[in-house]
Amino acid sequence: MKYDEYNTPWRLVANTVFGPPKDGKLYGTMDVDITETDKYIWSERKAKRKITMTSIVIAAVARALAEDTPEINCFIRRGRIIPRDYVDIMVAVLLKGGTAMSSVRINNAHEKTILEIATELREKALNARQGDEDAAMDSKHALAKIPWPFRKWIYLFIRLIIYGLGLKIKSLGISEDAFGSMMVTNVGTLGLTNSFPALMPMAKLPAVIAIGKIEKRPVVIKDKIEIRMILSGSAAFDHRLVDGIQIAKFVKGVIRRIQQPELMDKS
Repeated sequence: MKYDEYNTPWRLVANTVFGPPKDGKLYGTMDVDITETDKYIWSERKAKRKITMTSIVIAAVARALAEDTPEINCFIRRGRIIPRDYVDIMVAVLLKGGTAMSSVRINNAHEKTILEIATELREKALNARQGDEDAAMDSKHALAKIPWPFRKWIYLFIRLIIYGLGLKIKSLGISEDAFGSMMVTNVGTLGLTNSFPALMPMAKLPAVIAIGKIEKRPVVIKDKIEIRMILSGSAAFDHRLVDGIQIAKFVKGVIRRIQQPELMDKS
């Protein structure tokens, strides 16, 4: 099947798996003062340790999920909440040319240092851009080739097999844990300050975290205006799994770790 600039594999799959917005979702934004974190990043780079803000956020999200709110590290199967026994973070990456998205998975991210995450992310992102995509994301090409309306029917059948019955389709490399515990995407690289991400039904994620671009802004500190480095972030949560109290606990844990990245230097 030949794709065009409008009907990319992802768009063909997206209009299959997404219906009209009607399910329970929670959205939120936050601004984090990362002035000291930025200094930490540059000091690490001077020491030849190539870390990024994305790797710091991934580490913070993973540890907050594992240590502060393990109760939301779960998914729904046949009307029951099933806990995950791992904390893997799926990270969205731009493919070569910047016209399509893929993802890479950082396994057991809560047990890794920022440098370990940054190194693994860089290597896996390079492989994805060279065509070695994650099996779950690569399956979109196979689904996109199926003519409409059969695409919708086959998608619903696959969803029933994997998420309804908890089985794995080996030929597609998809299982109910294919997308990990949570997803992080850096929309700041696209020049966006904030973006409310989508909760893809088939991913079974309790939340998707979007990192916005870093900006210098005036901030009042002790009744004085100072110019600080601010990181914007936004998120979409599945209200079936997460409520306001858990979101507050999770977000506070993420912010605390982002502002004190040295706490995550040990695995």
